[in-house]
Amino acid sequence: MKTRQLSIYRGPCAILTDLDLDIPQGQWTSIIGPNGAGKSSLLQAMAGLLKHTGSLTVNAVELSALTRKDLSKKLAWLDQGSANSEEFGDSLSVYDTVMLGRLPHQGWLHLPSEADHILVEKALQQTDAWHLRYRPLQQLSGGERQRVLLARLLAVDSDILLMDEPLANLDPPHQADFLKWQGNLLAQGKTLVTVLHEIHFALRADHLIMLNKGKLHFQGSNQDPRTHEALIALFDGRIQLEKLGNDWVALPN
Repeated sequence: MKTRQLSIYRGPCAILTDLDLDIPQGQWTSIIGPNGAGKSSLLQAMAGLLKHTGSLTVNAVELSALTRKDLSKKLAWLDQGSANSEEFGDSLSVYDTVMLGRLPHQGWLHLPSEADHILVEKALQQTDAWHLRYRPLQQLSGGERQRVLLARLLAVDSDILLMDEPLANLDPPHQADFLKWQGNLLAQGKTLVTVLHEIHFALRADHLIMLNKGKLHFQGSNQDPRTHEALIALFDGRIQLEKLGNDWVALPN
């Protein structure tokens, strides 16, 4: 994905302006920044959910030129508010919730195919939610529901996955699981874009995009010293970075 002179709006108000971004294909990009920097708005615009001006392309095709169904096949989207949403009703089961991820690949009024069922089971197994498949979604804990919604994201089987706060409500073992299947998706050539408040997890990404006050602060490789300097400056010197094994971690300063 690429943007050129991208400005994003909520109603008449510009949330982000003049963004020139390059999202590397087949890599993991994390979007980080202080509260109110516009991180979620950027992800929503990438998912085709917010008004924008300028250029936003997916595989060199303008987002606005894609039909909703074609866009849904190319991009899978996890909203940070989904885990607390009432949009699924009181009785929709976990299994049926994840099957919703297959809708872009199904014809009008067509029943799910064998391939759909296989992908749904695989996604639920990956997120350790298969044993919950018959439970109503609204009766699950926050962490269980988050794993189900991550399974729905995986079931889409798209090339680009957009995730807003995917680690919300997950306990440490399932956070570790998240990192493992992120690695599996990257090995398949998928492009991952996450909004994360957990800086130590964001630093695992290949590429970082930093936003501040509606503008691009910096973008670069997670191993580039200039990226680390920009990250420390982004948070006004209130964090420090230390290397732990092959990874970088952020500590309060």
